[in-house]
Amino acid sequence: MIKNISSASFLLNNKKFFGSSLPVSSVLAVSMALASGAVGASDDKSLWDMSLEELGQVRVITLATGTETPLDKAAAVATVITEDDIIAMGATDLDEILETVPGLHVGRSDQVFAPKYNMRGITSSSNAQTLVLVNGIPVTDLVFGNRGNAWSGMPVKSIERIEVIRGPGSAMHGADAFAGVINIITKARRNISGTKAGVRAGSFDTQAGWVEHGGTYGDVDIGFTFEYETTDGQRETIHHDAQTGLDEASMTNASLAPGSVNTNKEMIESRVDIAYQNSRFRAGYQGRDDIGTGPGIGQALDTHGRFSSERFNADYTYTLNDLTPNWGIEGRVSYYRGTQQVEEDVLIFPQGAFGGAYPDGFIGNPEFKEENARFDFSSAYKGFKKHIIRLGTGGYWGDVFEVTESKNFNPDFSPKPGIEDVSGTDEVWMPEEDRTTYYFFAQDEWQFADNWQLTSGVRYDHYSDFGGTTNPRLALIWATTNSITTKLLYGRAFRAPAINELYVTSNPIALGNTDLDPETIDTYEFAFSQTLSSELLYTANLFYYQIEDLITLTDAGLGTKQFQNIGERTGYGTELEIDYRPIHTFRLLANYAYQKSEDDKTNDDVGDAPNHQIYGRSEWEFIDDWHFDTQVNWVGEQERVSGDARSPLDDYTTVDITLRKSAVWNSLELKVSVRNMFDESVYEASPGPVAAVPGDFPMAGRSAYGEVSYNF
Repeated sequence: MIKNISSASFLLNNKKFFGSSLPVSSVLAVSMALASGAVGASDDKSLWDMSLEELGQVRVITLATGTETPLDKAAAVATVITEDDIIAMGATDLDEILETVPGLHVGRSDQVFAPKYNMRGITSSSNAQTLVLVNGIPVTDLVFGNRGNAWSGMPVKSIERIEVIRGPGSAMHGADAFAGVINIITKARRNISGTKAGVRAGSFDTQAGWVEHGGTYGDVDIGFTFEYETTDGQRETIHHDAQTGLDEASMTNASLAPGSVNTNKEMIESRVDIAYQNSRFRAGYQGRDDIGTGPGIGQALDTHGRFSSERFNADYTYTLNDLTPNWGIEGRVSYYRGTQQVEEDVLIFPQGAFGGAYPDGFIGNPEFKEENARFDFSSAYKGFKKHIIRLGTGGYWGDVFEVTESKNFNPDFSPKPGIEDVSGTDEVWMPEEDRTTYYFFAQDEWQFADNWQLTSGVRYDHYSDFGGTTNPRLALIWATTNSITTKLLYGRAFRAPAINELYVTSNPIALGNTDLDPETIDTYEFAFSQTLSSELLYTANLFYYQIEDLITLTDAGLGTKQFQNIGERTGYGTELEIDYRPIHTFRLLANYAYQKSEDDKTNDDVGDAPNHQIYGRSEWEFIDDWHFDTQVNWVGEQERVSGDARSPLDDYTTVDITLRKSAVWNSLELKVSVRNMFDESVYEASPGPVAAVPGDFPMAGRSAYGEVSYNF
């Protein structure tokens, strides 16, 4: 999306609106002037008088509208996480970062422990309701509708910043921007000075290394990052699994429980960013090998199975911000290719399962490849007074191909003589399918009075496999006083059925359903923020949503489940945030989130997500170049899904600390971090209502890491 046409210029031209109350993080050089009202419309100093360097220090977001907008004036409830924030958290993986966002809880799927980014209580088995972007481009897996079951998280050294919208975003971003949108912005030349390299080692036999380089060669800016990590993963114990239940019923002893979950993995993350004048080319590679099966694909422990995955993406963007004095355009083409492969036979049930009928285990090895291409074109026009008109169109083509499978069971689950390759037959787990879409959108950002702005937009998407959908949005922003901003927001969003939800035919875990409709959600939000002083600000919001046609797995008999549009849900809640810096060397941040999501048919809590969450972090530079950072995360109890007779999942509290020293010698940096310092017993909910793993999924206990880096 075009953004530069309206970053500094739109702020300056509308200084009465934006200058009245800017969102100041504690580190902003301009915080004193902003928070005191010194940049109000009637004062001498305004955004017009600020340098571009000062403007660059104001925390802004582009994800909400495509326009770089101060965070509190954005047409959404949003969070921006910078590289400095990531360093203070001591985070080494994307999942650890996202757990700090109010209203967002990182749960775990029964499929290889893939992370589930549950926003505001909106959760499902695949967690396809949260859209993840990298540099504004979806990383959605066409097969599963999420990041892919072999996503396995993402290391952080290539990340410049993360923008998160809590709430719908389909009017701008299309499908799957349902519960929220996460945009991961990777580093470019502007974020990298010279060459920096580092290594990390710690618990679970974790070893990692990285290098980043940024330089200008003539008129070309190049940024490059490379990361490698290998880990045996946490080895917490599952005491009772799906095979345990079968053993109890058949008087056998095949289960591997008690036994440890298998979360080992090997990761490569590499990215390059090349910019020349109006052009920008980016490419990325994500390699995942030796991925353990977590609690087991069938929730029966499997020490044998291993997955791997490769993802390659590339995009080219051409931007003309000054095609005319009031008109800018941007075009982008992108390509993605991903795979899911089996390195070692996956045992859905262990050796000796089903009374010895499967002496080598109940084996299923599903594999596939997919690729997609996108084209996006947008234009922004600011020739009308107090307006930015944004228009866009684009298209998508995706193809799932080379769907293969080898297994040792028949469609009726009776044994085969051995492992048979059923690729290209009716027995393969999913047919090869493709999908095409196109879209149009229009948006108007209208500052109709000095202290008021109305953002309105609508987007139409058409899918080759289920037709069209239209999604509007409205955002009324009121700069109430020099220090207060008030927002009233409405948005509608949809989630397209994934290919496996539609077409999976021969799978012992789940069956597809070609009659599925898209999921839809309508969300209403009221948000309020106030800058009390240059050292203290807070935000608060209320939300209410209604969901129709949510897709989830339901019992289809014979131990198999099928995807269905199960009906309607209603949710509501609140989120509070505070940012306080009493002195320049000490900062406190905290947030609280409450949500209640109910099934409209039963009036029961939908479960599998905490109703309450509290997060806090302190950042303390206690001596020059010495930093001691502490964070506390409390996750409240989680209700069970309807029909699950287990008690609610217990709440837990984790404490993490990070000690870091910069300029040890020249640009040498050292860091030591401890996660879950007090070794709290942490569990995430296993799926019900009949739980194959009744004791839930154990998460990592205490772990420690040391890190050293040097900037050459």
